[in-house]
Amino acid sequence: MLGIMSPTKKSTRAGHAPISRERTGTRAKLPMPRVLVVDDVADNRDIYAEYLRFKGYDVVTAEDGRRALEAAASHELDIIVMDLALPVLDGWETTRRLKANARTRDIPVVALTAHDEPTYQRRALEAGCEVCLTKPHLPEELDATILRVLERGASERSRSGTAGARRKRA
Repeated sequence: MLGIMSPTKKSTRAGHAPISRERTGTRAKLPMPRVLVVDDVADNRDIYAEYLRFKGYDVVTAEDGRRALEAAASHELDIIVMDLALPVLDGWETTRRLKANARTRDIPVVALTAHDEPTYQRRALEAGCEVCLTKPHLPEELDATILRVLERGASERSRSGTAGARRKRA
């Protein structure tokens, strides 16, 4: 588990761990992004979730594709970090179902997999993932990727005149 320093300001949202709201640089311009981290390996899920909380994200977790779909339906998410090799429902099919659903299709998905074969990456992009990262992947690099994807989405929304960072639900 990562060592976490005490945040200076804490979230008061019921049911959520305390999260730093202090922002600098690019992050100061963004509202607190809500991230769904999906990984069947508890250690991986916990490391990414704790690091992202430390960096100021509001984090929801799921351990398989079915639970990821449930979380996406019940939370207003800004982005999903998805392992591909998941039990119950794999990450490719989970992403396809998210993209086929009008309520979740606009949530960007970042694939995170231990398989570095080009076929895995191609299949992830074809399923609807924005980018496919290979494990092991440093949490700092995941943070940078999430910011790039969120900023790209914010930029596209401002060009199209759509307000708000959180995805609007149909």
